[in-house]
This record gives sequence, structure tokens and C-alpha cells, in this order.
Amino acid sequence: MKILQSAMRTPDGTIIYSRYRHDYVTHKDKNGKTYMLDGGLDYIRCSGNGDEELLTLYTSNKHSKIRKYLQWGTYNRNYNNDIEFVSIKDLSASHIINILNDGYGNAGYRQVMREELDWRNCEQDIQESEAEVYDRMATGKDLQDW
Repeated sequence: MKILQSAMRTPDGTIIYSRYRHDYVTHKDKNGKTYMLDGGLDYIRCSGNGDEELLTLYTSNKHSKIRKYLQWGTYNRNYNNDIEFVSIKDLSASHIINILNDGYGNAGYRQVMREELDWRNCEQDIQESEAEVYDRMATGKDLQDW
């Protein structure tokens, strides 16, 4: 069981991510407490206030959960070199194929990408338009029920 994504939700609803080893991230919550997360995909070190919620994703989680919450860093649609983090389920199939063909991602991410392509062959969902995906991401609607 390996870590795919290290995340934490604070009481005010903020989600912080530690994306790589020694990526020490903090957030001062509306309640006045400071929350921290560290370790990325290598280890988990976090604050112990007792009212935070770890949202760590592991390779052992069901794909239906992973595809919704695991994020991939990609350049945004304005092509201005800003990286935007997008849920795996919101990547186009051609984007996922390019990621795999170009050798990006660690073994865990690559396995998730292959599983996502398999998932899509089995699931015939109505595809949202690109504008609808970005609107949903901008509102944080998906993260509300995590």
C-alpha cells in the first residue's frame, strides 16, 4: 500500500496538500489554530490538533474514490505556464494516453491512469464539456463531499 496523495481538511474546510517529500505545508485556520502536513508521497507527518481530517489516498483505495480525488498537475487552458491540479476523472483520454506514452508519473500514478482508461471503457458516462468541468472545479463542488 503506497501513498498516492497526501491531503488534509481543516475545520474551516480548507484542503492542504503535501505533494512531495519534505513539502511542509501550513494553514492558519479560521479557528486560530495552525495545521501542517509534510511528507508528500513518502511519509505522513501532520499536526495533531485533533479536529483535522486526513484525506490520504492509497493505492489500495477503490478506483471510484481515487479517480475523483487524485489530482494531476497540468498546464491550465490559458497556456501561461501556471500549473493547475485536476482530478484524474476530469482529464481527457488523450491526455492520459499522452501521460503514459511520454513516461510521466510514478508507478502508482501510471497504474491509476491505466485503470482510468479501463474504467472509461466500461462506463458510458455523458461527457461534460470542457467549460463545465472548469466551472465545477472553480466552485470546488467535488471537494465538498470528499
